[in-house]
Amino acid sequence: MTQKDLEMTIHTSKIEPNPTVKHSKDDIKKLKTILKHSLTSESLLSDPELVTLLGQIKNMGKGDLKNSYPKEFKPSDEYLRDMPDIQNGSPELIRGSKKRIQHVGISNFRLPVNFKTKSSLPISLETSVTGSVSLEANKKGVNMSRIMRSFYKTAEEQFSFDVITKAIGLYKKDLHSFDARLQMKFSFPIKTTSLRSGLSGYQYYDICLEVIDYDNILKKIIHLDYVYSSTCPCSLELSEHARSVRNQMATPHSQRSVARISVEVNPEFSTFWFEDLVLLCRAAVPTETQVMVKREDEQAFAELNGANPIFVEDAVRSFAHKLSGEEKIRDYRVIASHQESLHSHDAISLLTEGGTFQQDSLEPNTFKSLFHTG
Repeated sequence: MTQKDLEMTIHTSKIEPNPTVKHSKDDIKKLKTILKHSLTSESLLSDPELVTLLGQIKNMGKGDLKNSYPKEFKPSDEYLRDMPDIQNGSPELIRGSKKRIQHVGISNFRLPVNFKTKSSLPISLETSVTGSVSLEANKKGVNMSRIMRSFYKTAEEQFSFDVITKAIGLYKKDLHSFDARLQMKFSFPIKTTSLRSGLSGYQYYDICLEVIDYDNILKKIIHLDYVYSSTCPCSLELSEHARSVRNQMATPHSQRSVARISVEVNPEFSTFWFEDLVLLCRAAVPTETQVMVKREDEQAFAELNGANPIFVEDAVRSFAHKLSGEEKIRDYRVIASHQESLHSHDAISLLTEGGTFQQDSLEPNTFKSLFHTG
C-alpha cells in the first residue's frame, strides 16, 4: 500500500472552535426562549418527543443547584423582563370553561388607614381590605399583587369615598379590567354616655365601606352592624298578666339583637357620615346596648326596654322608616336577628328598598354572621 493510499484512508475529526462567552450566552437565551414558548402552547406540548426534550432542558444542571441564599443578587432589567409570568399567559393555558369571571382578587389584607370623622379629627384604624376585578373569558388570570400595589398608592391619604373611588380606578386601570369592587372593613369607635349616671365609654361599630364599579356606574355603599336589646312584646304582656291576675312575679324575655344596615349613598351628596347613620339607627330602635353602667343606668335600661318592646318585624320596619326619610340614602337593606333567650333558635327578618340589594337567593350564612360576640 502506497503512502498515498494510507493518506486517503485516514479521517480526521472536524475541529470545533472553542465557544466564546457571548456564544454561550446566546445559546442559553435561545434555549430559554424555546422552553418558554413551548410551555405556553398546548399544540406543541402534544408532541411526546418534544415534551421529553423540554424536560431534559429544564433539568440540565440541576445537580449543581446552589443551596445558599444569594442576598447580594440584584436582578437586572433584562432579568426581570425574562422572568416567566404564567398568570398572564396564553388563553390556551386556561383550565376549565373559558367563561367570564365576575370577580377575582384578594381578601383580608390589613393595614392601618386614616379615616375622616364628623368632628374633623382623623382616626387611624386597622382595616381589612378586599379588592376584586372582573376577568374576561380569554384571560388566564390577574396579578393579585397589583391590586395591593394600586391600593397602597392612596393608602396614605385620609380615606373617604372619593379616595376609595380613586383607588378602585387605579387598580381597574392597572389590571385592564372593566368592573371592580373594593371593600374596607373596620371597627369604628364612637363615645357614648350612659343613660343616667353620666359615665361615658366607647361603643364600637362594625362598618364596611364598599365601592362597586360596574359597567362604569359607581355605587357607594355603607354596611353597619347595630347591636340592640329586644324585649318581646308578647312575653311582656304575658308577664304583666301573671302579675295582675295571679300576683305572680314574672319577667319578659329580652335578648341581644343585631341589625345589619346596608345603604347606598345618594350620589348627589359628597358626604354621609358614619356617625349620622348610627344616629338614625338609635332613633329607630333606641334600646342600643350600653357600654358603661351603674345601678341607675341598669334600671333606666330596663325602663327603656319596657317602653320599647319590639318584634323582629317591628325592628326592620322601624329602621326602614328612618332610612326612607334620609335624603342622602337611596336604596337600602335591613337584616335583623333576635338571638332569642326563650327559644333555642333565632328570629330573623329582611327588608329591602330599591334594586341595589334585591336578590332571590341568600348566602346560607347570612343570618349566622349576625352574631355579636362582644
